[in-house]
Order: sequence, then C-alpha cells, then structure tokens
Amino acid sequence: MTDLLSGLNDAQRRAVATTEGYVRVIAGAGSGKTRALSHRFAYLVNELGILPGNILCVTFTNKSANEMRQRIHQLTGDNDTGYINTFHGFCDAVLREDSHAVQYPRSFLVLDNSDIDAMLRIIYEERGLTLRDMTFSAARDMIEIQKLFKRPDYYQDMITMSLDTLKEKYDRADTPADIIFYGYLYQEKKCFGLDYNDLIKFSLYIFRQRPDIRIKWQQRLEYIMIDEFQDIDQLQYELMEVLCGYHKNLFIVGDPDQTIYTWRGADVKYLLDFDKKFPGTQTILMVENYRSTPEILAVANSLIDKNRNRIKKELKPILPAGTPVVCHFAQTQEAEARWMAGEMRRLHEAGTPFRDMTVLYRAHYVTRAVEEVLLEEKIPYTIYSGVQFFDRMEIKDALSYLRMIAYKDDLSFRRIANVPKRNLGKRRMEFLQEYAEQRGCLLYQALLDNLEDPIIKGTGAGKFISLIESFAAGYEGRPVSEVLSAILNESGYEKMLRTEGSQERLDNLAELKQSVYEYETTCGEEVTLEHYLARAALFTNADTAEQGDRVKLMTVHAAKGLEFPCVFLCGMNEGVFPSRKVRTRQAMEEERRLAFVAVTRAEKELYLSEADGRNFDGSPRYPSRFLLDIDEKLLTFTRPPEEGLIRRARDYIGHSQAGLPEADGQTVFPAGQRVRHALFGPGTVLDTDMDRGAHVVQFDEMETPRKISFRAKLERI
Repeated sequence: MTDLLSGLNDAQRRAVATTEGYVRVIAGAGSGKTRALSHRFAYLVNELGILPGNILCVTFTNKSANEMRQRIHQLTGDNDTGYINTFHGFCDAVLREDSHAVQYPRSFLVLDNSDIDAMLRIIYEERGLTLRDMTFSAARDMIEIQKLFKRPDYYQDMITMSLDTLKEKYDRADTPADIIFYGYLYQEKKCFGLDYNDLIKFSLYIFRQRPDIRIKWQQRLEYIMIDEFQDIDQLQYELMEVLCGYHKNLFIVGDPDQTIYTWRGADVKYLLDFDKKFPGTQTILMVENYRSTPEILAVANSLIDKNRNRIKKELKPILPAGTPVVCHFAQTQEAEARWMAGEMRRLHEAGTPFRDMTVLYRAHYVTRAVEEVLLEEKIPYTIYSGVQFFDRMEIKDALSYLRMIAYKDDLSFRRIANVPKRNLGKRRMEFLQEYAEQRGCLLYQALLDNLEDPIIKGTGAGKFISLIESFAAGYEGRPVSEVLSAILNESGYEKMLRTEGSQERLDNLAELKQSVYEYETTCGEEVTLEHYLARAALFTNADTAEQGDRVKLMTVHAAKGLEFPCVFLCGMNEGVFPSRKVRTRQAMEEERRLAFVAVTRAEKELYLSEADGRNFDGSPRYPSRFLLDIDEKLLTFTRPPEEGLIRRARDYIGHSQAGLPEADGQTVFPAGQRVRHALFGPGTVLDTDMDRGAHVVQFDEMETPRKISFRAKLERI
C-alpha cells in the first residue's frame, strides 16, 4: 500500500483510496490524473484483492487505453488488466459475447468510413443517385444524425425485421435521404456489419430486453472508472448508468475546462451535474500542476477565467519559476513565421533539440507560411495528423493547373486532365500516350490533334482545351493570384470540392491564394507565373532532414492529451483562432477552452503570435480575443502592440460578440437536402457558405440560386 500511495499528493491519494460509492474527480490539466487512475486500479487489485476482470476502466482513445494497460501491468505485474477500453471497444466485447441476443453472429463486422463509402457506392448505383443528390460526406453525416436524433429507434428495424422486409422498406423509399438511410441499414444487415453508433445502441438494446444478460454484466463489473468524462455523450452516459446500477461504484475523472468535442455530441453537463444525479457523490479537486512553469499556468488561468460555464478553479504550479511567456505581433504571416524560425534557431543553438519544439494551430491551412519559412531556413519539421501543405492533393492540383497554362507539361496533364471528371479515363489516356510517343509530342498536343477522333469526341476534352488555351493566351500581365482564382473557378475544380463537401480542402486553396497574393505584394518586383512556379517548386522538392530531430506541427485537437517542452501557438487572429465558423456564445466558450488546452500543452516555454495585415478578401486582420483575454502583465511582448490596433481589435470583437446568440438554434442542412421557403417555395440546398452563415439554394421556380441566411426559416421536406 505504501508503494502505491507514496509519491502521490493529498488529492491523488484521496482519489486512489476512495474506492466505494460515487466519486467525481475534477482534474486540471497536467495534474497527474492518468497516474491517479492507474494507481487506483492497482490499489483495487493489490490491496483490496479485486480481480482485474471485475474492473472496467474507460478511456476515450485506443492509444490512451494501451498506455493505461502498460502502466497497470507494471504496477500489478498481472497480465490480466480487466476491461481497459473505449466505450466502443467495451461494447464490442459485450456483443462478441452476447450478440446471439440480437441474432447476430460473433463474427460480425465493425464498419469504418471506407466500408460505409463502399456501401454508399452500391446504393447510389442501384438507385441512380449522384453526388448532386448528396455527397458521401454529407450522406455519412446524415446517417449519423438520423441514428442519433431523428430516428433513434432505427436499430429495432435492423434487429427485428427480416432482411427481405428491410429490403422492401429500402425499395419503397423515394427521397434521396430515405433511399440512402434504408439502403444503408439493408447493406449493414446483409453483411452483419455494425458501425460505431450501432455498437452502443445494440448493447443498450440487449441490456433492456434481456435482464439476465444485464445483471450478468452489472455483477461482473464491481468497479467502474471513466476518464475524460467531460467528453461523454448521451448514449455513453446511458450505458454508464446501466452498468453501475448493481454495485454503484462509479469513479469519474474530467475537466470542464477541456471540453472541446461538443461538435461530436459531448455534453459537459454530465460532469457538472454529476453530484445532483448521484446524491452522496464525493468530489475531489486535483489542481496541482506538474507539467508547466508558473508563468505558463498564470497565462492559462487568466485566459480560461473569462469563461462563464465552468467549475471555478486555478491550476497551482509545482515546478519552479521559468522563462516569461512571449507574445509577438507580426506585420504579415510570413514575418510571423520568420520570427518563429528565428526563435527556434536560437533555442536550438542554446541546446534545445528541434524535437522538443512544437507548433500548434487551429486549422491545417495555417501551416502554409510556417512551412515555407522552415523549408527556406532548413529547419527540419514533420506534420502530425496531416500532410505537408505543398504535398496536399488540392495544392498539387492547383499548381498543376498553373503549370498547364505556362508549360502544358505531361506531369501536370496526367494529374488534372480528368480532374474534375472529363471522361478522359485510362483507355483514352493510353491512346494519347501512344500517339504522343509515335510523334514525339506532348500529351496536351496529342489531345489537341485528336479532338475529332471518335475515341475522344463526346468527352470533356474540347472544353478542357478551350480553358487552357484561353488562359495561356491571356495570363501574361495578369496577377498570378487572379489567374489562380479564375482557373480554379472556371475549371470546375472548386465546384467539385464543394460538391464533395471537402471544406478543409477549400480552406487550403484559400490559403494558397492568400500566399500568392502576399508574395505578389511583398516581392518588390513584378511576379510572373513562371517565376512563382519556380519558387513553389522549391517547396514541393524540399530536402528531407534526418528522421529523429524535427519540429512537430499539429492542430490543437491533435495535441489533446500530449505535452511538449516548447510550444509555439501561432495564427492567433480573429477568424482563425477563434474560428470564423463560431456562431454562438456557447461555441465561443468552447473555442476558448481549446485555446486553454493549447496553452497547457507547454512545459517550459510558450510563444504566442499573430499576424496583422489584410486577408485575401481585403478585410483587416485583428489579434485574437484570446490574446486580449490574458492579463498584459503576464506576457512579455517582443515590442509593444500598437495602441490603435488593439483599440480597433476590441471594437471589432465587441461588435461581433454582440451579434452572437447564446446557443445554437439554427439548422444547417447538407447539400442535396430538399427544403421549403415561406415565399420562394420548394428548392434544393446546393452548398453552405459558413463564412456568411447562409445556405445556397436552387429554388424550383427560379433560374438562379439564392443565398438564404441561416436565420431564415427553411423547412426540411
């Protein structure tokens, strides 16, 4: 017992030794909650004699479950580590044992997104649907919304209906949404497949319908521990209620200040109101922080204190004083990146390895300027949860269109001649290849020569040639940024991405346009298309550094649960962080929690930065409200921020905050959804403009589409 409790602080010891009843631990960032959880598991096994197979420990990722198993194995020496799993992983274990209760074999399939897309392809082909009816991304979202909110009893159709009856329901469906939904249920049943939502729904169904199975699992799980409780959703909460119903030993750990997944259904009220739901709950506050210096924690506390919906607490530093938190206001995004690179070089020369430095950002497109400078400065880096900016598919495609205008080279031709689809598939490309080889010409010339050949006639080749020829004849003298915007629009490339629902790819293209525009305005000489393409090639053919010592680049969401010696939090601008997509005060509090998570990843050094100037659309860039939330005395500025800029930023933030409703009462419809407007009548949603908060709707009685504000009442039909 002494070994397991030694080295723990008072709050951690209470968390480990309070074994009976309902226990809620509010664990601040870096307060050692994983240590407390693993020691508590070992305490139950080693000191109380509880069998590991009678303990359920729920984590929220498979990675953290694996780490927990390793820690517990080291503490107990026992290979049996009980049920240490995610909710979905635990439900998979329940169904492997008891799927007979729903007439499913133990060898059922657990479906991922690629499996779901394969099923959607079958449905679309069978019923003649196209991506204009609904993109795969929108279809997956629609299916999830239907299962969770609109038709929460759907699983009864899968369980109680025969395959033939479900097929009839699919055959009778007449709207795209119903066709896709019932077609998907039919395909699932046909191959005994279950997606993540089904795993919990089926488990809950079994527990409701079969008291014998329910009591078996309730009695088996004598102690239940749940990590990251702030991220729990309604279905997971219902499952937890069922499982702890017999022994009533439930231990939960969470931090309301780190709730950043409400968009996935997480609801922090389950943590905040836990003691009301379970009277007699013992609450333990863990606020001693072992990760970060006092300077970093002071910034984190000052920032999160601006949120209203929270349990008030302050992280208390255990580490000795360190270096000040540095804040930099740059003139441009490139200048911001150069400042970061300079600081990295200084740290490295002082003995800090590159692998100890991490750049965090709100969205992947922010990395563009950072990557360009790091490549120029030969500072090695690697991107987590993403690919390097100039290696991304849509960036390579866009640059290939520019290269086609200037050079008409074969590599670019192969890449984009059939993107978007122009019916220039494998057979026709082989024909062009053979023709080009025989005559020693470019593939583009081969296509131009054969426009009237029967094998090419009837394809989109003519329009493609006209597009390239018109741009090739008129690009000289035009700004490269203007040429890029025009070709992406007129080629149909951006429309293709909108149809697919690929918002992140569209954001990346917007960032590419911004980079070209900035390069034109800062270069000091006339920038030709050829000049820009030569420069871009430097970034797409960069030298790769040794694998080990690299700066890490990742989104804040990807960094959740991790910690790093030196953190650079960049792109701290309004519309970037907080995201321009924030529509409510509730969502703004979540953005601030996300910023808090970013700050508390830093152990020794923290650098905050933003870039002034203008966005691609000409609008001014303002510093993030999260920078202004932090007490100025806690930051060391590289130079005093311009008073006029801060005043304008506060005015802008005050105006935008005043327009935010308290909570989200708006419905955002996916592309393909049929809707009705009070005056314009029925129509089809083509797209959503999140920047302006509007649906793009093609009404049946109008020739051209209209942008309809989210605030307007559109009814689903």
